[in-house]
Amino acid sequence: MNKLIAQAKAKLRANHLRWTKQREMMVKVVGADSQHYQDITVVDQAIRQAYPGLSHDTIYRNLKEFERLGLVELRQHHDQMQVKYRCDTAHHHHFICEICGRVQEIQMPPLDMEYYEHQLPGAQITGHVFELRGICAQCRAKHLK
Repeated sequence: MNKLIAQAKAKLRANHLRWTKQREMMVKVVGADSQHYQDITVVDQAIRQAYPGLSHDTIYRNLKEFERLGLVELRQHHDQMQVKYRCDTAHHHHFICEICGRVQEIQMPPLDMEYYEHQLPGAQITGHVFELRGICAQCRAKHLK
């Protein structure tokens, strides 16, 4: 956890942002489980329990700033926003277990964006998300017993 805090502190300071106890708490809450996405509402509740005067907007705004700085990953899952501490690899993809929710980083060959832009005349692709879903080895092993 100390490594995550040091990394976040350095990243914020390098971007001329203050390091506060509230931001430290956000890193601790999100970093407590780096292998699972957490619902933002759960993260929000944990932070507001420690800092009741902190608004929802401030928490969400800081998480968006953390995403911009590459500290966390945000995703929409069904009707819920979720957050997870970012993997070490800059561009990567995930396998997500449908039973336990564990997230594993996977490698994938580069995509040929020209192939897709050809199908979308006039469009410019600025990014993509690729997730594989299934049942992880641990959950399969439990199920087979």
